[in-house]
Amino acid sequence: MDFTNDTALESARLHELFVRYTHPYPHERLCVRVRYSRRSAFSGSCYYREGRIFINLGRRNRYPYVICTHVARARSFGTHWRREAYKLTVTDAYELALFIYRHELFHHLVHAAGRCVRRKESMCDRFATRVLVDHFACPLLDSSGSLVARAAWDFQDLDGFVSAAAPPILRNEPAPLAAEIGPLFAAIPRAAAIRPIPVTIRL
Repeated sequence: MDFTNDTALESARLHELFVRYTHPYPHERLCVRVRYSRRSAFSGSCYYREGRIFINLGRRNRYPYVICTHVARARSFGTHWRREAYKLTVTDAYELALFIYRHELFHHLVHAAGRCVRRKESMCDRFATRVLVDHFACPLLDSSGSLVARAAWDFQDLDGFVSAAAPPILRNEPAPLAAEIGPLFAAIPRAAAIRPIPVTIRL
């Protein structure tokens, strides 16, 4: 991975996070840039042909930070569709950067697998949310503040959808659990009060 970090975050920690949670997909040709955003709380972009991913973080973000995701099922109401914005709470800027990276990585994998790249925002959010829920115990809440049942958001075989992008011998190897990644990524106590901030990823 060609990696550059222009923020105050630890480069070694970010790089290890990204490499670890790219598995089992190849990362050698990826070009990843982490930098501060000009205005938005966060954003990301993926350039398919170059394998280039940009991760932009707001300088003034306060943590824990609430991300309004698009992981819920879309529901039809006659003439229109509606999707509830489930809220994912991340502890720090490293987890926010990982969410953005995984979101943009899935865009890259969709293209690498030869799939249509249009209308994949919800799938990208699910791909990112799954790691943060499973490996970092980040809570995913509905509009009432209740934990969202797994079946309500994790209902797609995302790895199967992009399986053509993974080396055959690595396709069935799981990523390590949070307990296996050492003190570098030890859990940080969460603040009691969290103020939801509606944001979206801009591509």
